[in-house]
Amino acid sequence: MKRKLLITAFVCTTLASCDTARQVLEGVNTVYGTGAGTTTGTLSNADIVSGLRQALTIGTQNSTAKLSSVDGFFKDAAVKILMPEEAKKIETTLRSLGMGSLVDKAVLSMNRAAEDAAKGAGTIFINAVKQMTITDAVNILKGGDFAATNYFKAKTTAALSQSFKPVIDNALKNVNATKYWSDVTSTYNQFSSNKVNTDLSAYVTQKAMDGIFYQVSLEEQKIRKDPVSRTTEILKKVFGSSLAQQGS
Repeated sequence: MKRKLLITAFVCTTLASCDTARQVLEGVNTVYGTGAGTTTGTLSNADIVSGLRQALTIGTQNSTAKLSSVDGFFKDAAVKILMPEEAKKIETTLRSLGMGSLVDKAVLSMNRAAEDAAKGAGTIFINAVKQMTITDAVNILKGGDFAATNYFKAKTTAALSQSFKPVIDNALKNVNATKYWSDVTSTYNQFSSNKVNTDLSAYVTQKAMDGIFYQVSLEEQKIRKDPVSRTTEILKKVFGSSLAQQGS
């Protein structure tokens, strides 16, 4: 019962009404709970998938909109792209030599590139949502806390990587990240026998994808565990009922 109430709140936050959310769940229960058919009183399998598609579309749009805005990556400590691990020594050395501003410019430019690239993620997520089957929908609705995020990882990682790489390349050039990185590494390599030659584009591409999936997981958790912070009366009732069931 608790699971059903939480899922109702999850879908309810993004559909036009909680009645629609309940219909989606009732359709899932009928199709998969009893095997009594492929439709409910008013919803077909297509309606069920359509309802969840709306929920996930809004969730991913929120994620990509946040990260693609100015400072979406740079001012969020959880996703901010820092110097590559193998370049930590570069940062320490250059800062000790009074060249911290050079490192700061490189870090800022990497994050600006990720923010620029994130603008194109929405289309890829939407395509993944469109491909969702009734089985996918049920697995997400009845799955674990990160079922939707894992679905997107499975469906979009390859496409995101292929799409992001050229976007990141161009973005890095547009914000002079390639130049800053070249300046950082060439300056460091003058003082060190251990040369560093990190593939900056590949590094930022991976970090940008990591950041997007992290944000998607936050959206999923917010919906599953904190239904829009109880901003509507109906959600307060649904969430309150969930707590009541939990305590009974």
